[in-house]
Amino acid sequence: MIKLRHLAAAAILTLTSFSGFAQGEKANWYFGKGAGIIFSGDSVVATNSRLFTEEGSATLSDAEGNLLLYTNGITVWNREHRVMPNGNGLMGGKSSTQSALILPKPGSSNIYYIFTTDIQAQSDGLRYTVVDMAKQEGKGDIISRNNFMIAPATEKLTAVRHSNGRDWWLIAHRWNSNGYMAFLVNDEGVATRPVLSMVGTVHGGPNRKAIGYLNASPDGTKLAAALWDADSNFEILNFDRSTGKISDPILLKGFVEAYGVVFSPDGSKLYGTANGAGGGKAQIVQFDLRAGSADAIAKSAVVVGTSKSPRIGALQLGPDGKIYVARQDNYYLGVISNPNAKGEASNYVDDGFHLGKQKSDLGLPNFAQGISKK
Repeated sequence: MIKLRHLAAAAILTLTSFSGFAQGEKANWYFGKGAGIIFSGDSVVATNSRLFTEEGSATLSDAEGNLLLYTNGITVWNREHRVMPNGNGLMGGKSSTQSALILPKPGSSNIYYIFTTDIQAQSDGLRYTVVDMAKQEGKGDIISRNNFMIAPATEKLTAVRHSNGRDWWLIAHRWNSNGYMAFLVNDEGVATRPVLSMVGTVHGGPNRKAIGYLNASPDGTKLAAALWDADSNFEILNFDRSTGKISDPILLKGFVEAYGVVFSPDGSKLYGTANGAGGGKAQIVQFDLRAGSADAIAKSAVVVGTSKSPRIGALQLGPDGKIYVARQDNYYLGVISNPNAKGEASNYVDDGFHLGKQKSDLGLPNFAQGISKK
């Protein structure tokens, strides 16, 4: 007989691991200059692909870890690394920080959305393309392309599973505004009007200020943004998975050329990359989100790693619980091996993962939080 306390523990585990990728959706990464990684159990192996991008990309696999599709925001490749029918001409930008994000349509086993962002708040803005994976003998075909959502928008793009465990919130940011936008994605499609939260820092000015990552915590209740420029900052906010509202901004000032952000697996730490004015001072900064007040979180900032590369970019949490760091024009990724640990105990290694004959650039694949439905 199973004891009640064991059932309770199992229920808690299920609730707290809603963003886990153990079932494989995050198994295949394609990014940079033809670079790639395949995660399988305890195995992490470098591979290659047809994708070349200066910054953003997106990949998605099925629950067993089998590749479905990948994109740099302009071209879409199928599981055989061939361009899908109608798979050219998407209106993302290969030099957009988060040029693309792929989401499965709720209630469908074969329809997927590819959301794209233009570079530096240009006129193509935020759009979506529809893929039917039932076509072409399961290799996929694009059935609708470049559907307009809003312009101008920044290069920031992430998504969080709705509190109902079924739908999505696609989250982006308006340009020359402090408006975060959360678009509901459900079985009826993509909402035309977002939940708008006017909160935090205005993202505007010279168009290069549209650069920088937006990411969500593993439980989907917090967001973090990197606001790139000479006087750039990081920003932490609360996210309501039921309503799509964003609130309670915390501004972390003084991180020149801030670019990447990612939360630790347990949500207790935030990591950001900053490169200094014009590059040449590439650092990974850790913030302790359990330090207490907003001021205490800001004061908890500690440099946990520096890179030999003049510039580092994206941070992404792998299925193995490690954080990978994009190093521009390099055969290695940096790796944070113990990201839940405080300070130097997080263990950053600059030459942490060898990409073989391929090189990284500034980006790593963009993923939603909660892609594995529990």
